[in-house]
Amino acid sequence: MHGCLTSCGVLPGALNLPMPPLAATEVGSYAPVLLLIIMAITFAVANVVLSRIFGPRREGNIKATTYESGMDPVGTARKRFNVRFYLIAMIFLVFDIEIIFLYPWAATFPNIDHSTDQAMIWLARIFFFMLTTVIAYIYGYRKGVFKFD
Repeated sequence: MHGCLTSCGVLPGALNLPMPPLAATEVGSYAPVLLLIIMAITFAVANVVLSRIFGPRREGNIKATTYESGMDPVGTARKRFNVRFYLIAMIFLVFDIEIIFLYPWAATFPNIDHSTDQAMIWLARIFFFMLTTVIAYIYGYRKGVFKFD
């Protein structure tokens, strides 16, 4: 009896409800994504292998020095950067992630009935999300992140 319950898709003790299918989509719909991944890996491996085969192999003191856009290297590469550079990078990531989350919301929101409470919850969530982003921007502005003296 135990084997029938698990093989028939019914969990024991779960009110004998059938289990939903694990994957509701067909595997063939992922073929374009798989093709792009294969193309990217092939392109990367081909570039490395072909540059090893056909690339120049000269070595020397001048080739071993650091390249700085044709200029002679000045100082060491182990230089401390101002924390403003990192703060600007973090603020960029905040706005970048905001756009990533805002686009699906904007595509979904017109399909919701605007007279329901569900629409107001969706609207409140996105306003809260945008408010936190604006607070992050104001915080960076007050810290002087955007001043390049």
